[in-house]
Amino acid sequence: MATLHFICGKAGAGKTTLARELGRTLPAVVFVEDAWIDTLGFEITSLQDFSVAAGKVRKLIGPLAGDLLRLGVNVVFDFAGNTRKGRRWVRDIFEPAGADHVLHVIEATDAQCLANIHRRNAEKPPGIYAGYVSDETFHAVTAHFLPPQEDEGFRVLVYGRS
Repeated sequence: MATLHFICGKAGAGKTTLARELGRTLPAVVFVEDAWIDTLGFEITSLQDFSVAAGKVRKLIGPLAGDLLRLGVNVVFDFAGNTRKGRRWVRDIFEPAGADHVLHVIEATDAQCLANIHRRNAEKPPGIYAGYVSDETFHAVTAHFLPPQEDEGFRVLVYGRS
C-alpha cells in the first residue's frame, strides 16, 4: 500500500533534509513546497504572500499526490504538518486514495532551529536553501506552529527526543 509521509517541525528543524532522505530510502516522490513556490515565481515578502502562494501550489500538488498514491507510489510532503488545517488537508488526500500515512515530527528547540537557520543563511546549500530567513520571520512562523494532537488520529513518528 502506498504511503503519504508528511513532516511537522519548526523552521530550521530539518524537514527538507528528512524529506529528501525519505525520498531516497523509501523510495518516494518528494514534494518540496518552497521549491514549487520559487519555481512558479511567487514573490514572498510577507506571511500573507506565502499563504496565498502555498494555497495555489497545494491546489496543484494535492490532486497529483492523490493520483500517485492511487497508483501505488509513495509520496513525501516537505510541508503541511505544522497546523491542524494543513494536517486536515493531507488527510483529505491520503484517505480518498486508499493510502496509508505517517506524520514525521521533528522535535527541536528554538535555539537549535535558529542555529540551523543562521548556518543555512550563510552557506545557502543547494536543495535546502529557499531564501533568507530572519529571526523575526522564524518567530512569526513559529507562533502558528502546533504539534499534532492525539485527537487528530495520525500515526506519528518522532525524531529528536533526548
